[in-house]
Formats: sequence, structure tokens, C-alpha cells
Amino acid sequence: MSVFTPLERHELEEFLAPYGLGRLRDFQGIAAGSENSNFFISLEQGEYVLTLIERGPSDDLPFFIELLDVLHDAGLPVPYALRTESGEALRSLAQKPALLQPRLPGKHVAWPNPHHCTEVGSLLANLHLATRERTLERKSDRGLDWMLKEGPSLALQLEEAQLELLRGALAEIDRLKPRVLALPRANLHADLFRDNVLFDGNHLAGVIDFYNACSGPMLYDLAIALNDWCSEPDGSLDAHRAQALLAAYAALRPFTAAEAELWPAMLRIACVRFWLSRLIAADSFAGQEVLIHDPAEFQRRLEQRQQVDLPLPFAL
Repeated sequence: MSVFTPLERHELEEFLAPYGLGRLRDFQGIAAGSENSNFFISLEQGEYVLTLIERGPSDDLPFFIELLDVLHDAGLPVPYALRTESGEALRSLAQKPALLQPRLPGKHVAWPNPHHCTEVGSLLANLHLATRERTLERKSDRGLDWMLKEGPSLALQLEEAQLELLRGALAEIDRLKPRVLALPRANLHADLFRDNVLFDGNHLAGVIDFYNACSGPMLYDLAIALNDWCSEPDGSLDAHRAQALLAAYAALRPFTAAEAELWPAMLRIACVRFWLSRLIAADSFAGQEVLIHDPAEFQRRLEQRQQVDLPLPFAL
């Protein structure tokens, strides 16, 4: 189970009392997390999610709280931070920063179809539009600079073919970095995988886990989402799902010529980011009862993205 910091009932009851949400009925750890400790919390007045922040500087947490407030005010289905009766949103539990949020309805989709991808494309465009004019600044701690710094040493762990694949991708990132950073910007979810989206039937009911959110090129966020929602097990892209996601996004936010030029490379860059982070996690948590995502999944996707036959759609 991916709960890095277990909790006792008595300390949880003490933590929850200032919210005025009634007696604690039940709580359980959530096994799906890979970076933070998350718990389902059942109180007399409803269902909630408690997150203990395990990674990253606590100085960034006010950014996440403000961003979720902005997105909630824009009508997006996000888990904004609840306040105590005295107005506190960010608190401490078990010596970790802690947030309590409403539990959103719906379930994860393991095998998305084009309709699911249409919903995701629309959601992501609306997220970007809600923050494009007034972007909250936060540099990603796993952005281009991080890839270029960590990638060379991680490459040495790989077999020869994998090593050459990663080195080639890092060289491309280094070459294209100025052009990538000049693309249109907004706030990004930066981790919009299937396990961070909830569907209630055919309706997208919630988006969770904003702890990788940052400011940056909107195209990068789109590439991250598409690589997960539209990939086959062998890493190749499913054209029907990919076209559905891109069309829904473009209907709300048209692409620029610069974005169209960099789109194939951006798909590769998004693969590199998660290949590297999964290699690190696999090494850090080896032998522990922690959910570890397979790094080879993004190796296969990067191999498949060496040739991309998926242009961005443009309105006529």
C-alpha cells in the first residue's frame, strides 16, 4: 500500500475536529498513490480525501491551494482545499503538511475510448484557458533542466540500445529548449494520467492530484495527457483516441504554428520526463510495499514516438 506515513485514529480525530464536519466514521489508506500518502475519510457530513505531502518543498503548497481555488471558481471539477472554522487550509499532521479536500465522485477508466478522450481534451483546454491570462508562476521541479541534469547519470543504468535512445532524446531537449520555453503558457496539471481522472458513467466528474502542477507550455501538458490516454500496450498511439482528444482541445483553444512544429518533439519530451522519474522511483522504493510504475512503459512509448504521424488539428 502506498501510504508512507500511517495514521492512528486518535491523531486523525484531533486533526479533523477544527473543520466542524462531524464525527469520524471511518478512514482507509489509498493504495494508488506513488508520491504522497492519501486517505479516504468518512465523516458525518460527507466523504473527503486527506493528503499528507511527502515530496517537494512545503513552500509550494500555497501555490497548489491557490491554483485549485482558481480552477474551482472557474467551474472545473477539482478537489479544492477545505478550510477549518478559523480559515486554515494548510495544516500539519504527523509532522507532514496536510490538506483535506472533498472526495469527488466517479471512478478511474482503465481502458479509455474516444469519448473519454474527448472529455479529457475539453477539460485540459478549459484548465489552460482558466489560467492563461493570469498564470500562477511555479517552476516544475521535474522540468527540462531536471531532465538534462538527471538524464545522463540515469542513462548509465541502461542497456546499450536504451542508453542511445535516452541520450538522443536528451540531445533533442537541449537543442529545442529555447523554442519549447517560448511556446504559449498557462498553468499545467502536468500529470493528467488515467489514474488522476474520474468518470461518473460517460461524464468526466473529477480531476485529482495536482501536486505536479506548475506553469509552462500548454503543449507539454497536452503531450503528457495524450501519451497516457491514447497509447497502446506496445507504446504506439491509437489514432482514433488521439484525434478525439486533440479535436476537443483545439475546439476550445486553437494551436499556433510554433506548437504544430514542436508537437512531435513534445511527445518525446513528455516520454522522457516520466521514463526518468519512474527509473528514480524504481530504484528508491525497490523492495518496499509502494506502488511502482514500470519505467519500461515510457521507454516503449519513446521508441514509438521517434516517428509521429499525428499532426495537430487546425480550424478551417
